[in-house]
Amino acid sequence: MQETLHIIEPTLEGEAGHCYSFVVSLCQAAGTYPLTVWCGNRAAISLPPGVCTRRFFFRTLRRLQAFWLYRTLLRRPERLFISTAGRTDLILLDLACRGEIPPHKVFLYIHWFRPSPGKRRQLAKLARRQPGITILTPTASVFEEFRAAGFTHTRLVPYPITPLDPGEVPTEYPAFRHLLYAGAARRDKGFSEVVDFVTLLARTGQHIPVSLQTSSDHYAKFDDMTMRDLARLEAIAYPYLERHAETLQQAEYRKLFRGAICLQLYSRQDFADRISGVTLDALSAGSPVVALSGTWIGRVVAEFDAGAVIESSAPDVVLDAVERVRGRYEYYHGNARVAGRELQKRNSAGHLFQELTA
Repeated sequence: MQETLHIIEPTLEGEAGHCYSFVVSLCQAAGTYPLTVWCGNRAAISLPPGVCTRRFFFRTLRRLQAFWLYRTLLRRPERLFISTAGRTDLILLDLACRGEIPPHKVFLYIHWFRPSPGKRRQLAKLARRQPGITILTPTASVFEEFRAAGFTHTRLVPYPITPLDPGEVPTEYPAFRHLLYAGAARRDKGFSEVVDFVTLLARTGQHIPVSLQTSSDHYAKFDDMTMRDLARLEAIAYPYLERHAETLQQAEYRKLFRGAICLQLYSRQDFADRISGVTLDALSAGSPVVALSGTWIGRVVAEFDAGAVIESSAPDVVLDAVERVRGRYEYYHGNARVAGRELQKRNSAGHLFQELTA
């Protein structure tokens, strides 16, 4: 009899965002394999039939609850998968266990890691204490950090892409509809630069439709700079601007990409080797992307010629790139669709499921 795989995601509160699509993709890849998903205590989510949903985590108590849950599950035979993990989870697991955690028992998916000498020393100490923990990561830079720290069970596993339903695949080339900033409004995702760009459009009398998602990340939090950017955006009198202030459900979110050019002016420092779920969604939908060079996003766009890769996020440079892509929208849309089909294979959640159950 197959033992249950426990998927632990305290930030899973609803069906918006990549937290939900990550978990759903894995659940779909698992088929009839027994799964239990531990999520927010008021999570409004629908998971595939057969998946056990445990609404458990309170925002303010989630660290304490995670410790208790790890302690409980480590004493049982099932496997644990922490889908959005970090150093804190490693510390809590070490505190919660009795001795060493055996191999193939606990799996952590580390999406990204910003190293420092102190963090590296701490990782090395944790690796000596818990060498059996499996670290899964989507990028080579994070893989190297954890392998160098001593986590010998470290694997490179593609970030799960949201699978497309047949009805979502466009059967014809859509006309250009709008520029799109999708996902949460965040400083590291270039939201300030996008506001600068909209300011230029208004000042120069452009007529290009723009749609912006200005919802917050987890738990409705904005940093101070983003709050100032939102105030700036409010003051811009650009009649062709559409804002989506509320977090969108998956179906509404996916519709935004049809006929879009996706603006992803993401920080080089933060996204040099960091996967973007928005990029995977955009290309899967055939939406060309404008991105900065020196980022994972830029490298994917360049590989398939699926948009424009620019050296600067200055508004006039962004406008030139937008006009270039808009002028040959059918060509770039076609390339984006090719990229999307390839990424659906490369980033299938089946790769992750195999690592968790091998």
